[in-house]
Amino acid sequence: MKAAPLKILVTGGKGFIGSAVVRHLINETRHSVINVDKMTYAATEGSTQSIADSPLYEFEHADICDIDCITEVFAEHAPDAVMHLAAESHVDRSIDGPAAFVQTNLIGTFTMLEAARAAGVQRFHHISTDEVFGSLGPNDPAFTETTPYDPRSPYSASKAGSDHLVRAWGETYDLPVLLTNCSNNYGPFHFPEKLIPLVTIRALHGEPLPVYGAGDNIRDWLHVEDHAAALVAVVERGTPGETYNIGGKAERTNLEVVETLCDLVDEIAGPLDSGASRRSLITFVADRPGHDQRYAIDQTKIQRDLGWEPKHTFDTGLRSTVQWYLDNQPWWQPLSDKQATERLGLKK
Repeated sequence: MKAAPLKILVTGGKGFIGSAVVRHLINETRHSVINVDKMTYAATEGSTQSIADSPLYEFEHADICDIDCITEVFAEHAPDAVMHLAAESHVDRSIDGPAAFVQTNLIGTFTMLEAARAAGVQRFHHISTDEVFGSLGPNDPAFTETTPYDPRSPYSASKAGSDHLVRAWGETYDLPVLLTNCSNNYGPFHFPEKLIPLVTIRALHGEPLPVYGAGDNIRDWLHVEDHAAALVAVVERGTPGETYNIGGKAERTNLEVVETLCDLVDEIAGPLDSGASRRSLITFVADRPGHDQRYAIDQTKIQRDLGWEPKHTFDTGLRSTVQWYLDNQPWWQPLSDKQATERLGLKK
């Protein structure tokens, strides 16, 4: 039986994961969507262009830290549920400028909780990350919903703090909250500074491919469309007060990911002009500060309780992702050009 239609307010719905959630809600369910986004560097119009004309979709350009603006959005739209995805999420940016992460991830979440509480929403679903759990050793069991928090970066610390706020509002104010912690996402519309799109684009252009340290850090990879389906399952059928871990069953070292991307770009786009494999472009660089060694997700709970499991294998998902970037240069090229300009200091 399909869930009764809900009016769902999605924050950050023009970002990578948020836009995948919005597209899934419009294309695969009967729910309606109010997309709230500040339109920072990570948001793009193209990510929701395919559903922009749907009668079930509305967009509000708003900052989640602005309580007056957010209160007006709730008053105008009276959402049944909130899916809170808006966040600063890039670890390197958090090391260079942690203030924005504290502001958006903590103050923004507090603002959303207060607005949702005043509006009496039926469900408040907070989307978080596996990075709040810290780092695993090579033989440690995967993260579960009861793994103690041990954040290691300004980004993961700010997300851990927001998770604690959400649980506190659930306990103190009886706000019907749901939390999810996910592994690394990949797929279409991923901002070009992230590992998989960055390597794909640089490999296509024959540019050096930077890999932190020895490339032996391990991540569990989850296709963004699988993640979107899981998040919708949680907001529809999850038990308020519960947390659900979402992973892709795809642990890989960073070097393995980069090498696979090199091989895929060679296969799909052809080899370099020199005839060399793009693996020759791999360049090892100084490791990032506090670089967690391994993340892994135990997703037994969401599979058992909600019947969700990923549809994409890492091999099929990565191939389709590389093909998407090769087919959609008009989307990512302006973003890459802007990043290059900012790195050169030509524009603040």
